Amino acid sequence: MNFRFVKMQGLGNDFVVIDGVRQSLALSSEQIRWLADRRLGIGCDQVLMAEPSARADADFRYRIWNADGSEVEHCGNGVRCLAQFLYNEGLIEKTPLTLHTQSGLTRVSRLANGEMQVDMGTPILAPHEIPFRANEQALSYPLVINDQTYPIAAVSMGNPHAVMRVESVATAAVTTLGPAIANHPDFPAQANAGFMEVVDRGHIRLRVFERGVGETPACGTGACAAVVAGVLNGWLESNVQVDLSGGSLVIHWQGDETSVWMTGPAQAVFEGRLAAGAS
Repeated sequence: MNFRFVKMQGLGNDFVVIDGVRQSLALSSEQIRWLADRRLGIGCDQVLMAEPSARADADFRYRIWNADGSEVEHCGNGVRCLAQFLYNEGLIEKTPLTLHTQSGLTRVSRLANGEMQVDMGTPILAPHEIPFRANEQALSYPLVINDQTYPIAAVSMGNPHAVMRVESVATAAVTTLGPAIANHPDFPAQANAGFMEVVDRGHIRLRVFERGVGETPACGTGACAAVVAGVLNGWLESNVQVDLSGGSLVIHWQGDETSVWMTGPAQAVFEGRLAAGAS
């Protein structure tokens, strides 16, 4: 491997971001795992790449790989970082810009205060589209784990999420229930497991165990899914501050067939050139 990269972070969710527009490269799953390794490689939660888009309605293609080498559909903190990267690199100037992901098109606007506002699209609630195994759509589903039943909401924000309401995120069993939910057979494509504490109708605290990564300091799509679940269940208003261990996002959802909007920061940390590594 020989290419230039930029290390970026959004609320502590960190990324190796690669310019696949001016550089031509193809990465194997083994190489992705090496890049994400915090001892042997650069270290990150996900590897992101911007590539030319074959679609006339998109400015760039946006690709995401988890630390385990699996390519996934979407990453909310990642999309803000990728957009910031494109602006920093002078690859685009207009706002909003449109990115093409595995889950469809995503629009990102650069705000005057430097934060990024992302149109995350309409949430997917039909079980077979999430995908989630259920006979019919519901606000809450019983998930059986080790002979105990846990009520969860199932939402896709381009990637599958299970959202569980808890009394306190500080005492939530994220390290044990997180991987059990993420790998539950009712989620055939696995899931990101969110643990949501409702502070008031405009404020929640959230921890997320991400499939293929583990618990991360922040998860943008997880924040969106939690707010959608909260609005649908009548726990939250349409504009919500979501506190994660890495910082806060603002999520706005009016309900029905409207888009979920996410606003938050993105920051470049350092850049470098990789001239060796996993082959």
